[in-house]
Amino acid sequence: MGMTMTQKILAEHAGMESVSAGQLISADLDMVLANDITGPVSIKEFDKAGFGEVFDKSKISLVMDHFVPNKDIKSAEQCKTCRMFARRFDIDNYYDVGEMGIEHALLPEKGLVAAGDAIIGADSHTCTYGALGAFSTGVGSTDLAAGIATGRAWFKVPAAIKFELTGKPAKYVGGKDIILHIIGMIGVDGALYKSMEFCGDGIQYLTMDDRLTISNMAIEAGGKNGIFPVDEITKQYMAERVGRPYKIFAADSDAEYDEEYRIDLAGIEPTVSYPHLPENTKTISAAEKDDIKIDQAVIGSCTNGRISDMAAAAEIFKGKHVCGGVRCIIIPATQSIYKECIKRGYIDTFIDAGCVVSTPTCGPCLGGYMGILAAGERCISTTNRNFVGRMGDTSSEVYLASPYVAAASALAGRICGPEEI
Repeated sequence: MGMTMTQKILAEHAGMESVSAGQLISADLDMVLANDITGPVSIKEFDKAGFGEVFDKSKISLVMDHFVPNKDIKSAEQCKTCRMFARRFDIDNYYDVGEMGIEHALLPEKGLVAAGDAIIGADSHTCTYGALGAFSTGVGSTDLAAGIATGRAWFKVPAAIKFELTGKPAKYVGGKDIILHIIGMIGVDGALYKSMEFCGDGIQYLTMDDRLTISNMAIEAGGKNGIFPVDEITKQYMAERVGRPYKIFAADSDAEYDEEYRIDLAGIEPTVSYPHLPENTKTISAAEKDDIKIDQAVIGSCTNGRISDMAAAAEIFKGKHVCGGVRCIIIPATQSIYKECIKRGYIDTFIDAGCVVSTPTCGPCLGGYMGILAAGERCISTTNRNFVGRMGDTSSEVYLASPYVAAASALAGRICGPEEI
């Protein structure tokens, strides 16, 4: 029996000719990632275990992104712990104030992850890098500590689900709408501990930003990872960023999948996820009928804080103003994206429209800071989770959507699509 993309990558990194679903393996790692929340826990476990050195200082990334610039004393201490660890072992890829970005946007931008890599991170959205044809997944802080020290990790080889994407998406439909549609279709546990493998002629119409968004939210369907085949769009993206050799893997024609879905991208509408699970989706045409008033809009995060997302928001906001009573927060995902927004005039557009623009940070996505919700407030957000209390008070509500829909809703003061503006 043939292997899926994920299984081929894991076999290569385990030094084996083949692996099969359910098999336990120990695999070499190409990148180990932690942030200012998970890093201190991993560092504590690293020291507790008595490790005296890291496996490769060039293959460890510490990104201060959740509470940076620090919002309080505790967050300052967490970053200090990571900072001192980075100095102790001369970690090459340490990113702090002024150089940081949201980790899952920053690593691809910096060329630190590439096709064929095996990557772990103590953050569930580490699955983002599957957009580049890599195996990447989130792990616990203890597993990460072991990875930092040894450069290896244990995995149970995942079974896979095949998603064949066909057709061309309509205007205003992007990666966020596609993955919300899929999660709405299969549920938040529909791909539990499985590899979500995407293929089909529709992929040619998806930008790298679309693919990064889709892979990022594989975990919201319970997936172990999400992964895309490497095509010319992927190669061009890496050619501009990755300065080392990489290896391309492709699924065998006789690879085994637990389930297979065929999805016509042309039939997908802009999609909104209602509280309090990502699977609770409605099309924008259905959502508009509900006449849902909002108090806040957030456009950013590791899911939708890239330059194409900023461009989408700027297109909607140009020459218009946010509805009275609505707070709109724009968060470019990295310093480079922030600079590009300045060059293109997007920052002027955002400020003129009545938005506030933040330094790169995860901020309100996890209820951190820069946009916490009060009791009973509603927010439309381009982030990836809308659990109870995710962005503030437990009685607040978060609706997930694309930058187009979030920006249009900020202008209207209620959830609506861009064609309504």
